Amino acid sequence: MDARRDSWLLAEGDPITEDLTAMRLLGGGEAYEAYLAFDEITFSPVVVKVLRPGQVEDRSAQRGLRREVAALARVNHPVVVRGLRHEYDGPRPHIVLEHIDGPRLSSLIRRYGPLQEAQYLPLAIDVASALHYLGNVGHVHLDIKPSNIIMGAPARLIDLSVARTLDAAAELDHPIGTDAYMAPEQCAPSDGVRPGLASDVWGLGATLFEAVSGRTPFSDGDQDSRVPEEIWPQLVEEPRRLPDRVPDELVKVVEAALDREPANRPLPHEVAEALQPVLERQPRGHLAGFRVRA
Repeated sequence: MDARRDSWLLAEGDPITEDLTAMRLLGGGEAYEAYLAFDEITFSPVVVKVLRPGQVEDRSAQRGLRREVAALARVNHPVVVRGLRHEYDGPRPHIVLEHIDGPRLSSLIRRYGPLQEAQYLPLAIDVASALHYLGNVGHVHLDIKPSNIIMGAPARLIDLSVARTLDAAAELDHPIGTDAYMAPEQCAPSDGVRPGLASDVWGLGATLFEAVSGRTPFSDGDQDSRVPEEIWPQLVEEPRRLPDRVPDELVKVVEAALDREPANRPLPHEVAEALQPVLERQPRGHLAGFRVRA
């Protein structure tokens, strides 16, 4: 079913449930719609991810909803969006999430072009800290990309809809994620190399590349092709060059994060440790609105 037609068509003021009133549609994916809503329980705006009408009885969509709820229950980090409650049964199975006020990184890049150092350095450190934590609690996000990052202090990582435990990720045998930000092992899992924590580091590398250059690190794939290397150029291409103005430390981090071999990529805490000194070199006046970690 066409996701554009498979919609609840909720307008401002329409009830999602007895406690949740739609304010506006934020977007969605193949299996769900996301609404900004007012919540009578928390008495505040929230985000509600609700299964699309045609997905309510779909077992795969139901499993995905339960998997995301489980991931949100396990993850508790200042940089990761919080789950507030959920409902599996009823006419509109859904998850209620905290509403994070701020622009998406993808929106900033689209409107204003590449970010400044005082913006992308804290972003990199924040997301790296979240990935470090996810690894420590046995999870991977698998969809790190600019549209899943809300800019602020700290930045916030959203959308755990494809997140997996490390064990579950190691068993994946099909592509998962968003094409331009997928590590090679997400594009074509094999017995020798499956998605894991290093895949999220790749996603961070691709995201940082776009944040500092305004474009993705690889050429666009051909989604109509049946040849993996044509669908996902990152399987065979080397990444584009970063602009000369980018600090050498960041260039090294991004290049290492985009290594095709997962074992060669830095760990999340190594990304943060490499970039923290660069952030601390920033003139104080340029860091307004951003914090420097001790």
